[in-house]
Amino acid sequence: MRHMIFGESHGPVIGVTLSGVPAGLALDTAALQRQLDRRAPGKDPTATARKESDVAHVVSGLFEGKTTGAPLTILIQNSDQHSGDYDALRYTPRPSHGDYPGFVASKGCQDHRGGGHFSGRLTAPLVAAGAVARQLLAQRGVCVAAHIAIIDGEYDAHFDTQPALEAASQKAFPVLDDAAGEKMRALILDAKENGDSVGGAVECAVFGLPAGLGAPDFGQNTEGIFAQHLFAIPAVKAVEFGTGTSFAYTRGSEANDPLTLQDGKVTAATNNAGGINGGITNGMPLVFTTTFRPTPSISLPQKTVDLRTGAEVDLVIKGRHDPCIVPRAVPVVEAAAALATCELLGI
Repeated sequence: MRHMIFGESHGPVIGVTLSGVPAGLALDTAALQRQLDRRAPGKDPTATARKESDVAHVVSGLFEGKTTGAPLTILIQNSDQHSGDYDALRYTPRPSHGDYPGFVASKGCQDHRGGGHFSGRLTAPLVAAGAVARQLLAQRGVCVAAHIAIIDGEYDAHFDTQPALEAASQKAFPVLDDAAGEKMRALILDAKENGDSVGGAVECAVFGLPAGLGAPDFGQNTEGIFAQHLFAIPAVKAVEFGTGTSFAYTRGSEANDPLTLQDGKVTAATNNAGGINGGITNGMPLVFTTTFRPTPSISLPQKTVDLRTGAEVDLVIKGRHDPCIVPRAVPVVEAAAALATCELLGI
């Protein structure tokens, strides 16, 4: 199953087309909408002031409630655009955003309003595609869930069971430890008040995968398949599996996952490897952490270049932006993981 996301932040619609969706899936459109609602900013002051209903309209590939096997297309209307906020940015690219490389790649023809096709607004159709993938995975007993792992140096608790992580992922502010969550919220609001932004990370797990999926080879490696999906999410700058970069500070005796038998089945006593050895799933939960950079669009004055004159100029960005995208990114990471898992399973 493949997906193609289309549209721009301030265009009339955004959407996604999925090809290779198996015929006969009784698509639960209410469940699909619930995933989109999780990504929407709502009334939380830690999120952008832009309000979009994000109602999913399935316009092809569905007949009498079941997928037909033809391309499945989902449209989402854009309605709350303030395009005038971006007039000054057409030739003065925002630092650390996709503006400048997008200008070069498109030969100056890109839609600069709201970031165009580079915008986090395009994660809405990604979540819609992931919602379809999740329903296909559920038929195989596979579940995806995530939580906020860290924001601006404040850590959430580590998950220890699948039910705990699933419950946390459904919260309005998806953390395991609500006290840690309140500290995170305070850090976000402090950055917002000062015209700044903060970054963070999302920890995600895929439960129910059997051992033996994937291969060590290029294009078939489990980590590689997931990384390709995850790095397509705007603002993702790092992905690590299991203990990840902390392996650099440990010895083999600490890092290895001892094998054991449980109810006649080979399993591991720990899961530092994140459920993957040699590019192949080992039957443990597939666990990874995705790191997001602070939102580049901040209210503080910044330095940039006027692409018409070549002069260095000061830039003050207007518009509505998330001071931290991490809370709303939780269902986005889950969606990307669900799509990656479908690829891994050959769906």
